[in-house]
Amino acid sequence: MRTAAVILAAGYGTRMKSDLPKVLHPLVGRPLVDWAVRAVAPLLQAPPVVVVGHGQELVRSFLGERGRYAVQSELLGTGHAVLQALPALDADLDRVVVTYADMPLLTTATLARLLDLYAALAVDPALAIAMLSIQRELPQGFGRIVRSAGGDVAAIVEEVNCTPEQLAIRELNPGVYCFEARWLRENLPHLPRSSQGEYYLTDLVAMAAGQGRRVVTADAPLEEVYGVNNRIHLAEASGVLRRRIVEKHLLAGVTVVDPASTYIEAEVVIGADTTIWPGCVLQGATQIGRRCTVGPYSQLVDTVLADGCRAVYSVLEQARMEAGAEVGPFGHLRKGAHLGEAVHLGNFGEVKDSYLGPGTKMGHFGYIGNAEIGANVNIGAGTITCNYDGVQKAKTVVGDNAFVGSDALLVAPVSIGESARIGAGAVVTRDVPAQVTVYGVPARVKTRTAEESVG
Repeated sequence: MRTAAVILAAGYGTRMKSDLPKVLHPLVGRPLVDWAVRAVAPLLQAPPVVVVGHGQELVRSFLGERGRYAVQSELLGTGHAVLQALPALDADLDRVVVTYADMPLLTTATLARLLDLYAALAVDPALAIAMLSIQRELPQGFGRIVRSAGGDVAAIVEEVNCTPEQLAIRELNPGVYCFEARWLRENLPHLPRSSQGEYYLTDLVAMAAGQGRRVVTADAPLEEVYGVNNRIHLAEASGVLRRRIVEKHLLAGVTVVDPASTYIEAEVVIGADTTIWPGCVLQGATQIGRRCTVGPYSQLVDTVLADGCRAVYSVLEQARMEAGAEVGPFGHLRKGAHLGEAVHLGNFGEVKDSYLGPGTKMGHFGYIGNAEIGANVNIGAGTITCNYDGVQKAKTVVGDNAFVGSDALLVAPVSIGESARIGAGAVVTRDVPAQVTVYGVPARVKTRTAEESVG
């Protein structure tokens, strides 16, 4: 069956108290609308039609070609919103799914069950609508599903319009539908206008029943049909998604010591036998290899760790660590930091836009910026690459097996040759040849018979 989807995303979201459109508010690393698109996209032959309104330029910019677009310039209800989408739908469709951009907990699996129900009953020419339903003691404003004496769905009545008897109904309508496409096209333009001046999609159910058409329901998990209308709802939805994400990693062989205190966003990849300690925040496109240790209390943003790495009480942003490298406690890898295999960056070390070669050690208290450090280099405590002169940044290069003593200042641009030795407290302003020892302020070459200034 050819299936299309309409995602309603045009509302103002005034209860969010924000300049940002509601559907673009982030939720565990993805905007609300992204969760909705991802849920339905695997079931479709073409991108869903996203009905946009407030902030439509931002929504279009984010989704790009992952959506087709219809504009609801006046917010006249859900029926009116879907009506705007009809011209964007292909003419040869069999069925149309309608869902919402502010329902991020709805899963592909539940939508697939709805479509499977429709497909199983599609041999009945009277079938017009399949819809999700829930049973709950606390209605929380959901419309009531009213059935006939024979048990058929007869109507959906919004809570504000319910009689006392209807208010007692606990079968509720979360508003997710699968419509027979031709029937939807023929009937949607004839929706009545409500006393509030809007056109409600729910009224299609009574129209179908009045025509002798069939409406069927599929049960939905309660947590999946949770709509986000304010920041309290956003936080509650975040809790559900965080739990799902952690459970996925646990089942894949990752140890998360304390899931309740651990924040892992949706795009994060973690290898088996890695341990995530409490207080960690893993964000963006972070990828962590196998047998790593992260935390406690570390933040990784768009960072890649190869197998066997360790990051303790540290912040890593757009950085990369090769196999067996370690950082922390209290280390900071900034954008462009790249630690080679088995590099050790100890407490209070900071690296930015620099490469540290395999086996290099920087035990504590130092800053390496805009530098290329060779293999097996020792960087003493307090070492700084002075990479910025107030106008532009310059590069420092340190060769393999070099030794840089404590509190050395390497004033870029400068190059330190292989196996050279920099004395403690030296201020190096000129290149140092290979296998030479320098010391002092400015740094000068140490020889057996004399001292030759190199700075």
